[in-house]
Amino acid sequence: RGRVNPIIIGMLGGVASGKSLVAEMLGELGAHVLNADAIGHEVLRTDPEVRRELCELWGDGILDVDGQIDRVRIGQRVFGDSADAASNRQRLEKLLHPRIRQRVEARIDAIPKRSPTPVVVVDAPLLLEAGWREFCSLLVFVDTPMAIRNERGTRRGWEPAELARREAAQMPVDEKRRRADVVIENLALDGNKEHND
Repeated sequence: RGRVNPIIIGMLGGVASGKSLVAEMLGELGAHVLNADAIGHEVLRTDPEVRRELCELWGDGILDVDGQIDRVRIGQRVFGDSADAASNRQRLEKLLHPRIRQRVEARIDAIPKRSPTPVVVVDAPLLLEAGWREFCSLLVFVDTPMAIRNERGTRRGWEPAELARREAAQMPVDEKRRRADVVIENLALDGNKEHND
């Protein structure tokens, strides 16, 4: 049989909108779910070149007691509306995005290509910003009211200002919705589940 190209669904939505929950539900239906945040954490932990470059950029203060990159300390440098935060964010994304994409594409390529056509869900907060639209077959936007997203943020220990700060680092929600092929309304608080988006 010839090669069967997978259907690739890209997830879009605001911070704490429930993208990961929707991706998980699609996974329960048989889709292969690739979480770009988790892959990004993997890159930070395992890529010595990334560690070296970030330490050259920001010093050894970004390392934890085990000598690993501390994501909280990185977050303090890249989230915010200052010119420094924007510059730091651009540098980090320039370093990480190609490596994350390489791993995402390698995992897609490793999925058995058999009938029925495999479905892959890419859960990536910066999917559009990273230029990944080109390899997605379909974009799904998870539309969640701000009040619910703030409630989810509070459960994670975030003040509303923290959610706003993280969201300011992404493409505006209205623009993501406009670019989506499908919009899913999410009015639930996810029960007691915790998800990364």
